[in-house]
Amino acid sequence: MIDINAAARANVHLIDHPLVQHKLTLMRKKESSTNSFRHLLNELSSLMAYEVCRDMALQDIEIETPLERMTAKVIDGKKLVFVSILRAGNGILDGVLSVVPGARVGHIGLYRDPATLQAVEYYFKMPKNMEERDIVVVDPMLATGNSAAAAVSRLKACQPKSIKFLCLLTCPEGINAMYQAHPDVPVYTAAIDRELNSHGYILPGLGDAGDRIFGTQ
Repeated sequence: MIDINAAARANVHLIDHPLVQHKLTLMRKKESSTNSFRHLLNELSSLMAYEVCRDMALQDIEIETPLERMTAKVIDGKKLVFVSILRAGNGILDGVLSVVPGARVGHIGLYRDPATLQAVEYYFKMPKNMEERDIVVVDPMLATGNSAAAAVSRLKACQPKSIKFLCLLTCPEGINAMYQAHPDVPVYTAAIDRELNSHGYILPGLGDAGDRIFGTQ
């Protein structure tokens, strides 16, 4: 089993709230139906969004309560972009957008070459003025780290203000690969699993997230 680089481990934010862990366990069960898996993913994504947005900047606005005017704080959701790595990342979008409905959405299409396990890009669509925005990349798995690192490299060319990576599961191989490629990008996850198998799947994991979300297994 591969050890996690100490500096890389310090860059990982493990979201271990009891509700997050409970719902993740239910998702892992092989008998969970497609409908149940989607529903749990939506709930889990919403819970994780609170943590990944914890340090978002606030601004003051003037509002009027039923009693008087006051200065109150709000986040500018329009400055935030959730970037889904297709296709499985789309399963996370509804949950995170329920927390920050004003956020913009970008998509990057990557597939993993079965021979090399390297990421190959086939689609890229982002909002305008990315240099003014904070990005949260979403994908259920950080496995080999190749797709995640490739997506972040592509996004850095847009010169955003910041980038974070949000996933359900990761493993030592993915954490180390992501840190080696992008030590400035923090990873938010609900679990660090044991290892990858020879096909690049996380163990014990929860199977292929895309197949389970879309019922294509």
